[in-house]
Amino acid sequence: MIVEYIRYRVPAERSAEFEAAYRRAAAPLASAPQCVDYELTRCVEEPACYILRITWSSAEDHLQGFRGGPHFAAFFAEIRPYVSDIEEMRHYAPTGIRGQGAAVPTLYDWAGGAEALERLTEIFYGHVTKDDLIGPLFAGMDPGHPRYVAMWLGEVFGGPDRYTRERGGYPHMLSQHLGKGITEPQRRRWVSLLLDAADEADLPGDPEFRAAFLGYIEWGTRLAFANSQPGAAPIAHAPVPHWGWGVAPPYVPKG
Repeated sequence: MIVEYIRYRVPAERSAEFEAAYRRAAAPLASAPQCVDYELTRCVEEPACYILRITWSSAEDHLQGFRGGPHFAAFFAEIRPYVSDIEEMRHYAPTGIRGQGAAVPTLYDWAGGAEALERLTEIFYGHVTKDDLIGPLFAGMDPGHPRYVAMWLGEVFGGPDRYTRERGGYPHMLSQHLGKGITEPQRRRWVSLLLDAADEADLPGDPEFRAAFLGYIEWGTRLAFANSQPGAAPIAHAPVPHWGWGVAPPYVPKG
Protein backbone atom coordinates (compact mmCIF):
# COMPACT_ATOMS: atom_id res chain seq x y z
CA MET A 1 0.00 0.00 0.00
CA ILE A 2 0.99 3.62 -0.47
CA VAL A 3 -0.25 6.73 1.32
CA GLU A 4 -0.88 9.96 -0.56
CA TYR A 5 -0.87 13.24 1.34
CA ILE A 6 -2.26 16.40 -0.22
CA ARG A 7 -1.83 19.64 1.72
CA TYR A 8 -4.20 22.50 0.90
CA ARG A 9 -4.30 26.10 1.99
CA VAL A 10 -7.89 27.29 1.59
CA PRO A 11 -8.99 30.80 2.63
CA ALA A 12 -11.55 30.93 5.40
CA GLU A 13 -14.27 32.30 3.15
CA ARG A 14 -13.98 29.19 0.92
CA SER A 15 -13.60 26.53 3.62
CA ALA A 16 -17.27 25.58 3.85
CA GLU A 17 -17.62 25.03 0.11
CA PHE A 18 -14.25 23.21 0.07
CA GLU A 19 -15.44 20.70 2.67
CA ALA A 20 -18.78 20.34 0.90
CA ALA A 21 -16.96 19.58 -2.34
CA TYR A 22 -14.93 16.84 -0.67
CA ARG A 23 -18.05 15.34 0.87
CA ARG A 24 -19.38 14.95 -2.65
CA ALA A 25 -16.02 13.79 -4.00
CA ALA A 26 -15.87 11.14 -1.30
CA ALA A 27 -18.56 9.07 -3.07
CA PRO A 28 -16.59 8.28 -6.25
CA LEU A 29 -13.37 8.01 -4.23
CA ALA A 30 -14.89 5.41 -1.89
CA SER A 31 -16.24 3.49 -4.90
CA ALA A 32 -12.80 3.16 -6.49
CA PRO A 33 -11.36 -0.34 -5.94
CA GLN A 34 -7.86 1.17 -5.72
CA CYS A 35 -8.78 3.25 -2.63
CA VAL A 36 -8.24 1.62 0.76
CA ASP A 37 -9.35 4.53 2.95
CA TYR A 38 -9.24 8.33 3.14
CA GLU A 39 -9.53 11.19 5.61
CA LEU A 40 -9.64 14.99 5.33
CA THR A 41 -8.31 16.87 8.36
CA ARG A 42 -8.13 20.58 9.20
CA CYS A 43 -5.36 22.28 11.14
CA VAL A 44 -6.43 23.63 14.52
CA GLU A 45 -3.65 26.22 14.74
CA GLU A 46 -3.99 27.31 11.11
CA PRO A 47 -7.58 26.63 10.00
CA ALA A 48 -6.73 27.51 6.39
CA CYS A 49 -4.55 24.37 6.20
CA TYR A 50 -6.11 21.03 5.29
CA ILE A 51 -4.49 17.64 4.74
CA LEU A 52 -6.14 14.92 2.70
CA ARG A 53 -4.80 11.42 3.38
CA ILE A 54 -5.64 8.65 0.91
CA THR A 55 -4.33 5.11 1.24
CA TRP A 56 -4.04 3.45 -2.16
CA SER A 57 -3.44 -0.22 -2.88
CA SER A 58 -0.29 0.92 -4.72
CA ALA A 59 1.12 4.03 -6.40
CA GLU A 60 0.54 2.41 -9.79
CA ASP A 61 -3.07 1.68 -8.88
CA HIS A 62 -3.54 5.34 -8.00
CA LEU A 63 -1.73 6.96 -10.92
CA GLN A 64 -2.90 4.55 -13.60
CA GLY A 65 -5.79 2.53 -12.25
CA PHE A 66 -7.75 5.29 -10.49
CA ARG A 67 -6.83 8.17 -12.75
CA GLY A 68 -7.52 6.07 -15.81
CA GLY A 69 -10.65 4.50 -14.40
CA PRO A 70 -14.34 5.38 -14.33
CA HIS A 71 -14.41 7.10 -10.92
CA PHE A 72 -11.76 9.75 -11.45
CA ALA A 73 -13.84 12.12 -13.59
CA ALA A 74 -16.57 12.49 -10.97
CA PHE A 75 -13.99 12.90 -8.21
CA PHE A 76 -11.95 15.51 -10.07
CA ALA A 77 -15.01 17.48 -11.13
CA GLU A 78 -15.65 18.28 -7.47
CA ILE A 79 -12.09 19.17 -6.43
CA ARG A 80 -10.97 20.93 -9.63
CA PRO A 81 -11.67 24.44 -8.23
CA TYR A 82 -9.17 23.78 -5.42
CA VAL A 83 -6.21 22.41 -7.36
CA SER A 84 -4.52 25.81 -7.23
CA ASP A 85 -4.76 25.68 -3.41
CA ILE A 86 -2.53 22.57 -3.20
CA GLU A 87 0.83 23.18 -1.51
CA GLU A 88 2.08 19.58 -1.51
CA MET A 89 0.98 16.31 -3.12
CA ARG A 90 3.20 13.27 -2.56
CA HIS A 91 3.17 9.54 -1.97
CA TYR A 92 4.63 8.06 1.21
CA ALA A 93 5.49 4.40 1.87
CA PRO A 94 4.61 3.00 5.32
CA THR A 95 7.62 2.11 7.46
CA GLY A 96 5.83 -0.43 9.64
CA ILE A 97 6.35 1.72 12.72
CA ARG A 98 2.85 2.08 14.06
CA GLY A 99 0.75 1.14 17.05
CA GLN A 100 -2.11 2.08 19.30
CA GLY A 101 -1.77 4.42 22.25
CA ALA A 102 -3.13 4.02 25.73
CA ALA A 103 -6.15 6.27 25.13
CA VAL A 104 -8.04 3.20 23.90
CA PRO A 105 -7.79 0.23 26.30
CA THR A 106 -6.92 -3.19 24.97
CA LEU A 107 -9.56 -5.89 24.87
CA TYR A 108 -7.42 -7.66 27.48
CA ASP A 109 -7.68 -4.78 29.93
CA TRP A 110 -11.34 -4.13 29.18
CA ALA A 111 -12.16 -7.79 29.81
CA GLY A 112 -10.50 -7.69 33.23
CA GLY A 113 -7.04 -9.05 32.47
CA ALA A 114 -5.63 -12.51 33.18
CA GLU A 115 -7.95 -13.16 36.13
CA ALA A 116 -11.09 -12.66 34.04
CA LEU A 117 -9.82 -14.78 31.14
CA GLU A 118 -8.76 -17.61 33.45
CA ARG A 119 -12.21 -17.48 35.05
CA LEU A 120 -13.72 -17.68 31.57
CA THR A 121 -11.70 -20.69 30.44
CA GLU A 122 -12.20 -22.61 33.69
CA ILE A 123 -15.96 -22.26 33.36
CA PHE A 124 -15.84 -23.00 29.64
CA TYR A 125 -13.83 -26.20 29.85
CA GLY A 126 -15.97 -27.35 32.75
CA HIS A 127 -18.86 -27.34 30.28
CA VAL A 128 -16.77 -28.75 27.43
CA THR A 129 -15.75 -31.91 29.26
CA LYS A 130 -19.42 -32.70 29.96
CA ASP A 131 -20.61 -32.04 26.42
CA ASP A 132 -21.48 -35.06 24.29
CA LEU A 133 -20.55 -33.36 21.01
CA ILE A 134 -17.18 -31.76 21.71
CA GLY A 135 -16.20 -33.47 24.95
CA PRO A 136 -14.51 -36.35 23.09
CA LEU A 137 -12.14 -33.90 21.40
CA PHE A 138 -10.73 -33.06 24.83
CA ALA A 139 -10.47 -36.55 26.29
CA GLY A 140 -7.32 -36.75 28.40
CA MET A 141 -7.01 -32.95 28.50
CA ASP A 142 -4.00 -31.54 30.33
CA PRO A 143 -5.25 -30.05 33.63
CA GLY A 144 -3.41 -26.86 32.72
CA HIS A 145 -5.19 -26.51 29.37
CA PRO A 146 -7.76 -23.90 30.50
CA ARG A 147 -4.95 -21.72 31.83
CA TYR A 148 -2.97 -22.11 28.60
CA VAL A 149 -5.97 -21.03 26.52
CA ALA A 150 -6.43 -18.02 28.83
CA MET A 151 -2.80 -17.12 28.11
CA TRP A 152 -3.47 -17.40 24.38
CA LEU A 153 -6.56 -15.21 24.57
CA GLY A 154 -4.67 -12.73 26.73
CA GLU A 155 -1.92 -12.33 24.15
CA VAL A 156 -4.41 -12.14 21.26
CA PHE A 157 -6.38 -9.42 23.05
CA GLY A 158 -3.36 -7.21 23.74
CA GLY A 159 -2.03 -8.59 27.01
CA PRO A 160 1.41 -10.04 27.83
CA ASP A 161 3.02 -12.33 25.25
CA ARG A 162 3.14 -15.25 27.67
CA TYR A 163 1.81 -17.80 25.22
CA THR A 164 4.61 -17.00 22.80
CA ARG A 165 7.29 -17.05 25.50
CA GLU A 166 6.04 -20.02 27.53
CA ARG A 167 4.02 -22.19 25.13
CA GLY A 168 5.62 -21.80 21.71
CA GLY A 169 3.32 -19.22 20.16
CA TYR A 170 1.28 -19.77 17.02
CA PRO A 171 3.09 -22.95 15.85
CA HIS A 172 2.19 -24.70 19.10
CA MET A 173 -1.45 -23.60 18.94
CA LEU A 174 -1.63 -24.79 15.34
CA SER A 175 -0.26 -28.20 16.33
CA GLN A 176 -3.21 -28.66 18.70
CA HIS A 177 -5.65 -28.67 15.77
CA LEU A 178 -3.84 -30.56 13.01
CA GLY A 179 -5.53 -33.81 12.09
CA LYS A 180 -8.41 -33.39 14.54
CA GLY A 181 -11.07 -33.35 11.82
CA ILE A 182 -13.31 -30.86 13.62
CA THR A 183 -16.84 -30.80 12.26
CA GLU A 184 -18.95 -27.69 11.70
CA PRO A 185 -21.46 -28.73 14.42
CA GLN A 186 -18.54 -29.11 16.84
CA ARG A 187 -17.21 -25.69 15.92
CA ARG A 188 -20.62 -24.12 16.45
CA ARG A 189 -21.02 -25.85 19.82
CA TRP A 190 -17.58 -24.57 20.87
CA VAL A 191 -18.64 -21.01 20.05
CA SER A 192 -21.98 -21.40 21.81
CA LEU A 193 -20.45 -22.79 25.00
CA LEU A 194 -17.80 -20.08 25.09
CA LEU A 195 -20.40 -17.33 24.73
CA ASP A 196 -22.41 -18.90 27.56
CA ALA A 197 -19.23 -19.07 29.65
CA ALA A 198 -18.55 -15.38 28.96
CA ASP A 199 -21.91 -14.57 30.54
CA GLU A 200 -21.25 -16.86 33.51
CA ALA A 201 -17.77 -15.41 33.99
CA ASP A 202 -19.28 -11.91 34.01
CA LEU A 203 -17.16 -10.62 31.16
CA PRO A 204 -18.16 -7.12 30.01
CA GLY A 205 -21.52 -7.21 28.28
CA ASP A 206 -21.30 -3.95 26.33
CA PRO A 207 -22.03 -4.35 22.61
CA GLU A 208 -18.59 -3.09 21.57
CA PHE A 209 -16.67 -5.68 23.60
CA ARG A 210 -18.96 -8.57 22.79
CA ALA A 211 -18.85 -7.75 19.06
CA ALA A 212 -15.04 -7.75 19.09
CA PHE A 213 -14.93 -10.88 21.27
CA LEU A 214 -17.31 -12.79 19.01
CA GLY A 215 -15.49 -11.54 15.93
CA TYR A 216 -12.30 -13.18 17.12
CA ILE A 217 -14.04 -16.37 18.23
CA GLU A 218 -15.71 -16.75 14.83
CA TRP A 219 -12.45 -16.06 13.00
CA GLY A 220 -10.38 -18.31 15.25
CA THR A 221 -12.73 -21.27 15.25
CA ARG A 222 -13.21 -21.16 11.49
CA LEU A 223 -9.44 -21.12 11.06
CA ALA A 224 -9.07 -24.03 13.50
CA PHE A 225 -11.80 -25.92 11.63
CA ALA A 226 -10.00 -25.46 8.30
CA ASN A 227 -6.59 -26.36 9.73
CA SER A 228 -7.94 -29.54 11.33
CA GLN A 229 -9.22 -31.10 8.13
CA PRO A 230 -7.47 -34.08 6.48
CA GLY A 231 -4.88 -32.90 3.99
CA ALA A 232 -4.83 -29.32 5.32
CA ALA A 233 -1.49 -27.59 4.81
CA PRO A 234 -1.66 -24.33 6.78
CA ILE A 235 1.21 -21.90 7.18
CA ALA A 236 3.23 -23.40 10.01
CA HIS A 237 4.99 -20.29 11.28
CA ALA A 238 3.08 -17.09 11.90
CA PRO A 239 2.78 -14.59 14.75
CA VAL A 240 0.04 -14.78 17.33
CA PRO A 241 -2.82 -12.65 15.95
CA HIS A 242 -3.52 -9.35 17.69
CA TRP A 243 -7.21 -8.55 17.87
CA GLY A 244 -8.62 -5.06 18.37
CA TRP A 245 -11.94 -3.30 18.60
CA GLY A 246 -12.60 -3.16 14.87
CA VAL A 247 -15.07 -0.48 13.85
CA ALA A 248 -16.59 0.04 17.30
CA PRO A 249 -14.12 1.17 20.00
CA PRO A 250 -15.29 1.11 23.62
CA TYR A 251 -17.95 3.64 24.48
CA VAL A 252 -16.96 5.70 27.50
CA PRO A 253 -19.52 8.39 28.45
CA LYS A 254 -18.02 11.83 29.02
CA GLY A 255 -18.60 13.68 32.26
